[in-house]
Amino acid sequence: MNDGKDMEQSLVFGLDIGTRNVVGTVGYRTEDQFIVTAQYIMQHDTRAMLDGQIHDIGRVSGTIRKVKEQLEKQIGKTLTEVCIAAAGRVLKTVTTSISYDYPEESVVTGEDIHTLDLLGIEKAQKILQEMNDTDYKFYCVGYSVVRYFLNDEPFSNIESHKADRIGEDIIVTFLPEDVVDGLYAAVNQAGLEVANLTLEPIAAINVAIPESYRLLNIALVDIGAGTSDISITKDGSIIAYGMIPLAGDELTELIVQNYLVDFKTAEYIKLQSTTEDEITYKDIMLIEHTIPAKEVWELTKPVVDEMTTAVAAKIKELNGDQTVSAAFIVGGGGKIHGYTKMLAEKLDLPDVRVALRGEEVLQEVVFEQQDIKKDPLLVTPIGICLNYYEQRNGFIMVRFNGERLKLYDNEGLTIVDAALQAGFPNEDLFPKRGSELNFFVNGAKRIIRGEQGESAAVYMNDRPTNLNAALEPNCEIIIEPSTAGKPASCTLDQLEEYTSDYVAFVVNGNVIRCPKFLEVNGNLELPSYQIKEGDQVETRSFYTVGQLAEFMDVEVNVEHVILVNNRRATLDSLIYENFTIEWTVRSYGKPSFQPLEQEEVKTPTVGEYKEEEIPDIVEPKTEAQDSADAAVSHDDSSAKESTAGTDDAAAPDGDQVNADSTEGTDDVTASEENTAGSDSMAASDEVTVNAGNAAAATDENTVNAEASQSDSVPDAAAEDTAENVTEQTEVQSVQNTDEKPEDGNAVLVYINGQPVKLTGKPQYIFVDIFDFYEFDLTASNGRAIITNLNGENASYSAVLKAGDTIELRWKEN
Repeated sequence: MNDGKDMEQSLVFGLDIGTRNVVGTVGYRTEDQFIVTAQYIMQHDTRAMLDGQIHDIGRVSGTIRKVKEQLEKQIGKTLTEVCIAAAGRVLKTVTTSISYDYPEESVVTGEDIHTLDLLGIEKAQKILQEMNDTDYKFYCVGYSVVRYFLNDEPFSNIESHKADRIGEDIIVTFLPEDVVDGLYAAVNQAGLEVANLTLEPIAAINVAIPESYRLLNIALVDIGAGTSDISITKDGSIIAYGMIPLAGDELTELIVQNYLVDFKTAEYIKLQSTTEDEITYKDIMLIEHTIPAKEVWELTKPVVDEMTTAVAAKIKELNGDQTVSAAFIVGGGGKIHGYTKMLAEKLDLPDVRVALRGEEVLQEVVFEQQDIKKDPLLVTPIGICLNYYEQRNGFIMVRFNGERLKLYDNEGLTIVDAALQAGFPNEDLFPKRGSELNFFVNGAKRIIRGEQGESAAVYMNDRPTNLNAALEPNCEIIIEPSTAGKPASCTLDQLEEYTSDYVAFVVNGNVIRCPKFLEVNGNLELPSYQIKEGDQVETRSFYTVGQLAEFMDVEVNVEHVILVNNRRATLDSLIYENFTIEWTVRSYGKPSFQPLEQEEVKTPTVGEYKEEEIPDIVEPKTEAQDSADAAVSHDDSSAKESTAGTDDAAAPDGDQVNADSTEGTDDVTASEENTAGSDSMAASDEVTVNAGNAAAATDENTVNAEASQSDSVPDAAAEDTAENVTEQTEVQSVQNTDEKPEDGNAVLVYINGQPVKLTGKPQYIFVDIFDFYEFDLTASNGRAIITNLNGENASYSAVLKAGDTIELRWKEN
């Protein structure tokens, strides 16, 4: 706590910042004594404090600085840290019970006990929040364990015992945060850091009532200038704390009014009346007076009666509506004449059972300054020093987003621990993704994740830092919540099905690959269509002749014949995978269309046909027409089998298919010509090859002809026919039916032995696992978090690789 490391013991600096006095004590503890190496008392120049609460931080800070400087002169060392105690009008206490179960029987350590204390404090805080009916925001300033439990049996000390379960009953005290903030501000302005904070009655009772006395039902009353603090012992423990806002200042104010003096002179009169028979003073008119001490006693008697009545009532309330066995009085305010006797009357106790405690309770305190008298005024500051030894290993205090926190110090606390302790939402610590987009592509579910937002902005003492930064005692932490990224969005032309799934056509001998059209909820949409939640997207594997021309950016000369699979067609005719298209393009001096991929296809030009030889694209046939065509096809096949010669046997089956696919008398004539002789067969073969150049299957051209129609949208039968054609053709269509992978690279890691797949980002860091692995970051219960990567401690920004092994759990105490 100071630079005096050459001393046998590290010095402890305790400061009792009272309403009238600031008492500073510096010392150290040996095995059975507390040695006071320096002591200094100074009164406030003005009423900078009222009822235990700082009103003028600057003036109080100035007094603290003067006390600090005087103590530094005495010890010859610089003091940097101080232990303080708080008091105030609005004191709240919560008594509760807490327990902890070990995974298996374990030896109870000091750290386990401190963790149990922290769990009790957290539980008490929640209880106080639920019952708080004021505008105050309360802060824990101290606690006392009533009793411990080992396997549900009461124990006075459970350390080093083996247990499956430990527990405790605990009293936790709270004061409004503005009281605590005022103390911290005054101390900091004086150039000191707070090493420990406790409550004044807790500090006093550690000195005034030794543990050997606590089996008795005793009340301790610490009477200061602004408040009277009360604590009760029974059955070996401290069972209650309380406070009333009546103390020495009530007497001083009465003297001010009666004797027409300032506050400082009134304090002098009050103190002199406890030790002298007569008091001499000057009033504000500079007139000197001499009065007997008994006159002051009579003047203050009604106020003393009021104070003792209130204290006695509070003692009985805290003690279960009954009196105590004895009462000890400490503090400067208790020295006023008649106080102990009146309190004894109000508690229904003999006068000897209510006593002012000073030298009697300071037997184990040694003052190196021989001129110091063991006074009740020194009990609380010495108790503040001793409390440092009791709780210094347990906690550190920080301010988080304006709220003061007390955290159990396991020597590894980070900003994340403070955030969890403060209840800061863990989703606000790490980057948040925008809302995801869910839709379906060809019946398969597709999910696109939203964009990653910005991480939380973290500052410690106004310096930018990160969540893994180690906590510094009394530091100021500010975390600005992380932001959510943009919601997921996707247009049709961003789908892989649009960019990599093509339908191929043969146009004037060149293979043209076109992206498949996409329908959304049954309607054809533009590539720029913004996909919405739940949309049903389907790829359409056909074009119209006009759509193909538009895609190729050419203008078809409709005055000339358009052929689809060697049949007449219009701009509205449907064309499917590997269909052949012959047309004449108008030229206006602009460059001709360059196909994505050129492929030599032996197909006749339009000029090779006579007008009367070109069949039309027919409408879909009815069921009756299909049956009639099937019968004709069967008869023609039989006829060809009976008349075929050597050349006929070598003719491809496409002759018969082309014959079957025509209508009327021309169909029969074409069929008969195919069986007439070799020359006719050769001519017929040429037509057959050109008509079926996109496929080698015998029935393909028949199916293609039946599937072609002039409607802009095919019916279900036409779509099925087109799919069959695509499956049977030897010219494979360029398509990709695999489901589109999620954005980014997928990385498989193992968290606590379980395989977890990380998706949606090009790279992953340790903190990303919380998006894919369920882990409750609020369940710390005072425990440190274990974050190991491949057997070594990892930071939240560590980069993850495929196959990494991650251990994520709470450290068991």
